[in-house]
Amino acid sequence: MDKKIARVFPRKTNATPEDDLVFFGPPPLLILPEIDEVHISVTFTYDKQRAEELAEDWRWAGVPVKLGGPAYDDPATGEFIPGRYLKEGYTITSRGCNNRCWFCLAPRREGKLRELEIKDGWDVLDNNLLQCSEGHIRSVFEMLKRQPKRPKFTGGLEAKELKPWHCDLLYESRAQRMYFAYDTPDDYEPLVEAGKMLRAAGITTRSHVAACYNLIGYLGDTFDKAQERMEQTIKAGFMPYAMLYRDEAGKVDKEWAKFQREWLRPAIVSHMFGEAWNDG
Repeated sequence: MDKKIARVFPRKTNATPEDDLVFFGPPPLLILPEIDEVHISVTFTYDKQRAEELAEDWRWAGVPVKLGGPAYDDPATGEFIPGRYLKEGYTITSRGCNNRCWFCLAPRREGKLRELEIKDGWDVLDNNLLQCSEGHIRSVFEMLKRQPKRPKFTGGLEAKELKPWHCDLLYESRAQRMYFAYDTPDDYEPLVEAGKMLRAAGITTRSHVAACYNLIGYLGDTFDKAQERMEQTIKAGFMPYAMLYRDEAGKVDKEWAKFQREWLRPAIVSHMFGEAWNDG
């Protein structure tokens, strides 16, 4: 019989599960459901102190309390279990990544890319799906065909790994959103080529379907450089999505936070899209 696991989270996000064994604070004072274990799941390093306080609060339940998650460098060696730590609809079909980007913790935590058993879901969160084998990728898209919603690729697709046959699969899937990334200068030319391949496959770029994460505010970054990356992203045919760099303490510069908010305003980005379309 499956264990009844209470999952406790320091904060709620769009991806947090919503079943009766999910909690965001100390255990309820009146009625606690029957449980076998408590898992304190921590995504962000700056939530670790709060998580450790919650772990102490939950010890009175008299069952084992485990503290883990990405913030504790969990290598995620097991199979992905839909609905346990992520809301139903999210899926992860591979772990790790073969790149060594300085700002990404996935290779350090999870190691080289490895393929997992494919579980149902329509929002794919793989670190680097396009590094997987062709057979695995095609199987993922077969799985997506039977889902009740059009797919999203929120985990991100690496532009330099993109091939025409990937674009054909993306077009056939009628994806509602796909994210690429432009964080450092060497990402730009692959992003331009990715835009060309997507358009050749019939996918309308310069829309909300083809989006792109842009890391901003890291050491050595400037507002001018970040602005240029965002504008170049639009010219390449992608909707930019500013991702503000945070250190392990979660600290952010107020001016960079303001810059991010401006670039997340749909009206501003749509206006820039219009200008890029007219220029192109």
